[in-house]
Amino acid sequence: MSHSDKSFFNTLIMVIGALVVFMFLAMIIANNLPTGSGSNDKNADPMVQTATADRIAPVGKVNTSTVKAAAPAGGAVDAKSTYQSACFACHGTGAAGAPKLGDKGEWKSRIAQGMDTLFDHAINGFKGMPPKGGRGDLGDDVVKAVVKYMVKESK
Repeated sequence: MSHSDKSFFNTLIMVIGALVVFMFLAMIIANNLPTGSGSNDKNADPMVQTATADRIAPVGKVNTSTVKAAAPAGGAVDAKSTYQSACFACHGTGAAGAPKLGDKGEWKSRIAQGMDTLFDHAINGFKGMPPKGGRGDLGDDVVKAVVKYMVKESK
């Protein structure tokens, strides 16, 4: 290899080395430049925060409020049909320890506690029974009418 070839390769290596050093210095300087807003945290930008909140917001909302069922026209409540649709699943079969409709032995001690206690248990729930038997759409007066029906049928 001639002297001129060695000189060319040495010069080429020095130029490439200088370019690599220049590239690293340029990257370090670019990363440390201020962004104009005074903060390097892009997430602190209010527009970014608003856009992020809009993207992760739920599509819909669940309405958990209860709707009270209105009494039928004339104010009369059909306690038997309400019992069939709302209470029979447990009180007709004895599921979860519920006293069966018409079983005088199971109802005797419960009736002895008084109607106010039975109303309270039916409206607010008691042990395994959820409030209003799981039918939050029933009004308190409807539940009381069904309790009266169940007591009458179980005496």
